Amino acid sequence: MASEQVSAIVIGGSAGAFDVLSLLLRTLPPELPAAVAVVLHLLPHRPSGLATVLQHVCALPIKEAEDKEPVDPGIVYLASPSYHLLIEEDRRFSLSVDEPVHFSRPAIDVLFESAADAYGRELCGVLLSGANQDGARGLLRVRSAGGLSAVQAPSTALARTMPEAAVALGAADVTLAPGELGPWLVRTVQARAAAAPARTREHS
Repeated sequence: MASEQVSAIVIGGSAGAFDVLSLLLRTLPPELPAAVAVVLHLLPHRPSGLATVLQHVCALPIKEAEDKEPVDPGIVYLASPSYHLLIEEDRRFSLSVDEPVHFSRPAIDVLFESAADAYGRELCGVLLSGANQDGARGLLRVRSAGGLSAVQAPSTALARTMPEAAVALGAADVTLAPGELGPWLVRTVQARAAAAPARTREHS
């Protein structure tokens, strides 16, 4: 298993994902030392209101990501309707109006693949319920780059296509029920953070 501190978490989902995302965000502590970036498939050209709704269940501040904004720990960033959300190599967000991927903009694959390139082993990816295959290839990129990956157990998903595609590609380190995803993330981030100072002392 990769041992670097987790600097970022990327989460994607579509049909059936909102309730699972809400449950996951509810478990994140206010002192989380990682940034969180989320893509949910949204209706285009309409204000989402998602940040306002999710803020009621999450201890971390939630906002829509802005172009060229630095990716800071302890914040949940949401993709805006009609824009792909990417993370650049310098760990700033970038918004794009490139063609939809799997008929979606924002697309989960776009976020996951760019985040994997920017963070490598410092990344965790989580793929939730959804009715198409968006996110499966991106989650495989996360795992291939040395990051950790979790998939909502297909048997628990309202729409199984998305998590089943990820499992079929071999993109999942773990498959977990909705109530297990948040605690797994918290344990993983905290364990990596606790191990980082020890490694620094060992190599000093």
